[in-house]
Amino acid sequence: MTREKFVIAPHMRLQEWVAEEKGYFADEGLEYEFHDELVAPDGKKHDFGDRVGAYQTFERGRTCDVSSACHWTVNAAAASGHGKLYRDAYSVAPSGIFVPPESVIMKPEDLANVPISVGFQSGSHYSTIQALEQWMKPEDVTLSFADGLLFKRLELLVDRKVPAAAVFNAPYYVCEQLGFRKLCDTTFMITGMITGDPDLDDVRKYYSALRRAQLDIDLRPELYTHYYLKELPERYHDMVDVRRMGPGERIVFEPYTEETFTDSQAWINERDIFENEGVGGASYEEATISLAS
Repeated sequence: MTREKFVIAPHMRLQEWVAEEKGYFADEGLEYEFHDELVAPDGKKHDFGDRVGAYQTFERGRTCDVSSACHWTVNAAAASGHGKLYRDAYSVAPSGIFVPPESVIMKPEDLANVPISVGFQSGSHYSTIQALEQWMKPEDVTLSFADGLLFKRLELLVDRKVPAAAVFNAPYYVCEQLGFRKLCDTTFMITGMITGDPDLDDVRKYYSALRRAQLDIDLRPELYTHYYLKELPERYHDMVDVRRMGPGERIVFEPYTEETFTDSQAWINERDIFENEGVGGASYEEATISLAS
């Protein structure tokens, strides 16, 4: 029986591209193929519309062996049986809420009752609530889910069709370069989700290669920011200079602990993000997987 190749899908970060460039996946003996999940000239490959976000893509089933999303969504999806949260590492993505430079919105508290474009049950959804709770009551945080996922929100913000949007990684740097005003930081955690039934030794090889790539990025980030052009829609290629961008998402090879798992679920349920359904009932041991020796 021929073993299927391990499927890798970059997610608007540098690590997979660097590991590919340096041959780290091959060095680890990983037989793999890339599925460029975000690559499309206009950035609309994953524009699923209103109230379809990261959680819904886990419900539908993702096409790669290890995918990633904000830790809240992966946590909830794993607890509901849609895969296994990889608990030996997590990453941290630079994120923020931006408004156009000419906007009269100057401070976070000015966002009260202003529609903020976020992805439904995606990192921007949770992190916007988490950040703005410092300045306003929950009922004053107004989220718009009608504006699609990451690139669609960026497009609408750049075209002045929305008053505010939450963006992360490369789109975050695009907003900075184009002079958009960051009202507050919403940096958040991302975790990996193992779906299907991949060879766990392949998962170990994959993360080992990413660890090596992370060191390269830490040492010389300027050598690798050109990879943002692989996934940024073409309209931005002449609008921004990727040499000015930062390293983006950083993988931290520390455990996503049981306390983090349960505390995050409590936070989600307290804010009724899953609208009275709550997070699935699987335990930490049932919903997560560790390959640490």
